[in-house]
Amino acid sequence: MFTHVMIGSNDLERARAFYDATFVALGAEPGEMDARGRLIYSHEGGRLMITTPIDGKPATAANGGTIGIAAASRDHVLAWHQAGTERGGSAIESAPSQRPNGAFVAYLRDPDGNKLTARTVPAK
Repeated sequence: MFTHVMIGSNDLERARAFYDATFVALGAEPGEMDARGRLIYSHEGGRLMITTPIDGKPATAANGGTIGIAAASRDHVLAWHQAGTERGGSAIESAPSQRPNGAFVAYLRDPDGNKLTARTVPAK
């Protein structure tokens, strides 16, 4: 169901030290920093991503957080986005679109303000 979980941090190097140690203890590899400055951990099909919040405010328990939901197709992403906006969600970031990695994505905030994304899995 989920593609990834993203959480915010005010100190990525401190976060890296903690998560590298805990994921290595589970048999995973240390995290890698992507071109956008996000720390990424992948293990057994799951991904945890850590970032400084893009709004420039301090990270809190949910600021900078995103819940990623897997979608089977572009049409599913569009239907998810439409259903969400029709039922109290707010469209955020860019309009639903294809990303450079091939994934088709859309973003919403639910009625409580949680940030969600639905996305197709990029072609390999």
